[in-house]
Amino acid sequence: MPTYILLSSLTPEGSQTLHKDPDRLDAVNKEIADFGCKVVTQYAVLGGYDFVTIVDAPDNETVAHMSVDLSSRAPSRSRRSRRFRSCS
Repeated sequence: MPTYILLSSLTPEGSQTLHKDPDRLDAVNKEIADFGCKVVTQYAVLGGYDFVTIVDAPDNETVAHMSVDLSSRAPSRSRRSRRFRSCS
């Protein structure tokens, strides 16, 4: 499966939700899996984004659908994806 990088930023409401319920992150990762994608790793970061999530997905259409679906209802300001091509 191709590998993608998802960049996400929480809204103030999303930050409060995650602070009150840290398991919400696991719930979102399960939603990603429900699309047939696999979370490879996830990092909380400082700067313009709050999370960098590396996922494997079957194809561009699946990761685009997943990204649009999550961003339309999740408490995040933006969610972008980029396909990662390995050097090997």
